[in-house]
Amino acid sequence: MAETTPLLPPSPSTPSIRKRRPGSYDGDIESLRSTPSLAGETTLTSPIPERLPYNDYTTIDWLRDLVTDSARHRRIHSHHPGNNIRRRLHAWWDAAQGWIVAFLIGVVTAAVAFVVDVSVATVADWKTGYCPGRPWTNRAACCASSTALSPGDAKATCSAWRTWASDGDDSVAAYAVYVGFALLFGLVAGAVTMTTRTRLPSVHPDHLGSDQGTDQDKNDDENPYTETAVGKTMYMAAGSGIPEIKTILSGFVIPGFLSARVLVVKAIGATFAVATGMCLGKEGPFVHISACVGHLVASCFPKYRQSGRKMREILSVACSAGLSVAFGAPIGGVLFSYEEISTYFPRRVMWRSFLCSLVAAVTLKQLNPTGTGKLVLFETNYGVDYAVSHYLVFVLLGICGGLFGGVFCRANFRWSRFFRTLPFIKDNPVLELVLVVFATALLQHPNRLIRDTGDIVMAELLVDCHQDNETWLCRQEAETAAGETNAYYLWLISGTFVKLLLTVITFGCKVPSGVIIPALDAGALFGRMVGQVIPGISPGIFAMVGAAAFLAGVSRMTVSLAVIMFELTGEVNFIPPFMIAILTAKWVADSISEDGVYDLAQHLLGHPFLDAEHALGRVRSMSLSHGKRGTMEDLIPPANTMDEIILYTGSEYRVRKAILQDKLAKLKSRGLLDAGLVLVNERCICHGYLPEVELEYALSMLDGGDDEEVDLLHDIVSDFVDRSPVTVTALAPVEYAVEMFGKLGLRYMIVVEEETARVVGVVIKKRLVNYLDELR
Repeated sequence: MAETTPLLPPSPSTPSIRKRRPGSYDGDIESLRSTPSLAGETTLTSPIPERLPYNDYTTIDWLRDLVTDSARHRRIHSHHPGNNIRRRLHAWWDAAQGWIVAFLIGVVTAAVAFVVDVSVATVADWKTGYCPGRPWTNRAACCASSTALSPGDAKATCSAWRTWASDGDDSVAAYAVYVGFALLFGLVAGAVTMTTRTRLPSVHPDHLGSDQGTDQDKNDDENPYTETAVGKTMYMAAGSGIPEIKTILSGFVIPGFLSARVLVVKAIGATFAVATGMCLGKEGPFVHISACVGHLVASCFPKYRQSGRKMREILSVACSAGLSVAFGAPIGGVLFSYEEISTYFPRRVMWRSFLCSLVAAVTLKQLNPTGTGKLVLFETNYGVDYAVSHYLVFVLLGICGGLFGGVFCRANFRWSRFFRTLPFIKDNPVLELVLVVFATALLQHPNRLIRDTGDIVMAELLVDCHQDNETWLCRQEAETAAGETNAYYLWLISGTFVKLLLTVITFGCKVPSGVIIPALDAGALFGRMVGQVIPGISPGIFAMVGAAAFLAGVSRMTVSLAVIMFELTGEVNFIPPFMIAILTAKWVADSISEDGVYDLAQHLLGHPFLDAEHALGRVRSMSLSHGKRGTMEDLIPPANTMDEIILYTGSEYRVRKAILQDKLAKLKSRGLLDAGLVLVNERCICHGYLPEVELEYALSMLDGGDDEEVDLLHDIVSDFVDRSPVTVTALAPVEYAVEMFGKLGLRYMIVVEEETARVVGVVIKKRLVNYLDELR
């Protein structure tokens, strides 16, 4: 009987793998080279040993982790006649760990947020002056300790605060100092962010096989997928971190992204980046910081350290604490994690998120970083109600917010694809940062409304001038109402467009940055301007609703944003206006740009993320535009790839060790880290699936030489074989893959011939993501 192995061509009796049809998707998988595997692996037998750590940038196995955790739970909570107090305590400890971890995450996150909040206030004020004898004190704290306040508005310095320029904040000297400090802080933020630069070696398809018999196909063996010289470069502490966290929570692994070093750099970088005055906020970075805290705390507990599924539950819990401390919005934090961040959010995660968010908010309130002793960040009390006619104004604000969000998303995407791909910018991200800081300082300083950091700007735009008429903004409104000047309208209009322009070029710079506060500022500026022409009601109300509308247009948040806004302001009475503006903004923005800012950022960064709902929409659009329904056959890898991942087991299910080693080497050379070997018998029927990381570990456990035969039914390798992989026919719609990968959390799926059940392909999650990206 002829030997049928991957090293020898199959005998005529062995069914060959179906060739790829012309025109189908044949982009190969982009991935990373594997890292050395550590000891420990979960099998489906009892007892279950420690799970192997996942390879970098690969998907976790949700189903396998579910089985593993269920077996662990049964082992701990089993009731035997011989159970003793120690066993009962062990079971109680296992059940209580989730609540304990949630509590600790809330406390630690609040402590980090307190340090960052106080540091930002102090460093940002250094652009205007200092407190003699107490240089680490910000302006508000310095003035609070002084009993002698100089006359003027609330933005004027007090007698205890020493300014750099003796001739006022609007002088040329003050302007120059402001720009100089902004550049200095930007350089510091950029420098610390560069320390988290990581080069991820990647594999790209320079030579794709085809079924046309071309030279490219003939020379495929001579030109395999090779590791690029540069690979993919990531700055772990840059940006908000929300796109990466969404990718991680969907089941992927980004190495080092949640480490202690990234946490420290993120906190320091966010402090100096926000202090520059750039159009960015610390709210997005707080979510990343809380996820880092969650990962570090949960890693101390084996229950979460050894399970990718359980770890992601805790990360979802931690994300709620991040937004809770960012805005003082504990309920909004829970909803934000559910609506915007998490892919998998069962009820137990919601309960623990509720506790974690509550503990974080209470702890931060007691630490009192703002000195007000209040949890509400932008507390307002307008004391008036809105009329029915004002609903039209709220709809108008929603339309304008949707236009702003849609334009911003498209403009930022095009800016990133054009400007940031220029060689001198791509190779020198700090240069881009310096240019953006310089442009920001030049454009924002002349406008008193947008000169300060974003949270201060927001607080001043929500002021009710009927109760406080001493601020510069209220004096301008009084002068405008008296007909003395119209310059105030110019400041509001120009401030809105300056915020749009600067946020477009800022979001994506290589510093910790978020887009939430800049969007709120732009909406508040526009809403305040609209409120000037509405009689009998405070313009601050429309600034508040406009802020919600503009942020909804940028981020596409809905329920969580409405709750965050009333928690931010304390104005429960204005929930209906918030909802009207938010829904209108989302509808308008969706008509301009299908994806929100975080989804587009994921696409720009190249992170593999599967959003089942959006993916189904793209598949349906493709079907309507091309008049053809996609099938699983479109996802089958090229024939040359299938030849390397198919392992013919023969009738006795034995194969030489050298063959397995050669297969493993070819998987690595192609970068197919999420893939594995499909075990088929002599009839090409699937016998099982052996993922690469499990194969590598199993080979390290085998003794003997390369010519030794491995029994796939009884040797140690058999413990790592998935005997029941999910299979689907080649003619099934692509929607099947989208739903099963999205809802079941699959790592791979076997494609079989409909009539004979012979294996014709295997689909991994990143192949599906790449296919869906081609439909954009």
